[in-house]
Amino acid sequence: QVQLVGSGGGLVQPGGSLRLSCAVPRFTLDYYNIGWFRQAPGKEREGVSCISANDGSTYYADSVKGRFTISRDNAKNLVYLQMNSLKPEDTAVYYCATENAYLYCSVSRDHYNYWGQGTQVTVSS
Repeated sequence: QVQLVGSGGGLVQPGGSLRLSCAVPRFTLDYYNIGWFRQAPGKEREGVSCISANDGSTYYADSVKGRFTISRDNAKNLVYLQMNSLKPEDTAVYYCATENAYLYCSVSRDHYNYWGQGTQVTVSS
């Protein structure tokens, strides 16, 4: 069992920024890919971004490309999702997740078997 703890959500005005954090167990980032997902009310959970364990390569959904940045700090066992230029449509519960079955990460939720508890992001004026 891999336990993840997401944090950093909140209320922000359109155009603002937030940084989400995902705390993971020690050494997880050496072997596990990390993904960020979000789920808005009445919608399916969708992949936002991910970072691969083997080489740190990243992927972004088109809807967030150029606005969100995923990064990791292996020493602190943290993965971040920096969200800039936030829009009302970014409002959702954000989840981090992890898996180690694939060489490179993806934002296919079926690939992930361990999930954090979710943190609410609300973008509203």
